[in-house]
Amino acid sequence: MKQIISTTEAPAAVGPYSQATAAGGFIFCSGQIPLNPASGEMENSDIATATRRVLTNLKAVLEAAGVGLQDVVKTSVFLSDMKDFAAMNEVYGEYFAENPPARACVAPAALPKGALVEIEAVAFKG
Repeated sequence: MKQIISTTEAPAAVGPYSQATAAGGFIFCSGQIPLNPASGEMENSDIATATRRVLTNLKAVLEAAGVGLQDVVKTSVFLSDMKDFAAMNEVYGEYFAENPPARACVAPAALPKGALVEIEAVAFKG
């Protein structure tokens, strides 16, 4: 059975999708961009700032589902420019310092709202 996860601590979905869904012991989190849920403004001045906001948003969605970053088993990182990889990776490492999840990182042609980074995640609730 599928459960919809939602929180006001992360940006609301702006289309026909949920912030996250839970099914079969897993939490599937939609991609987060560096949108501040309180102000509605993008925190996109540089890749480090953007990555921090994205991971803060992702953490809020996970917490709404009753899990945390330590429960993440897989992430997908989307960068607007692969030259930002090292700076993104440094911030990412602060959030996933121990037992990091599996990860993919790609640079698509563009991200929503001109975001520098978007990250989606799968967590295991068990």
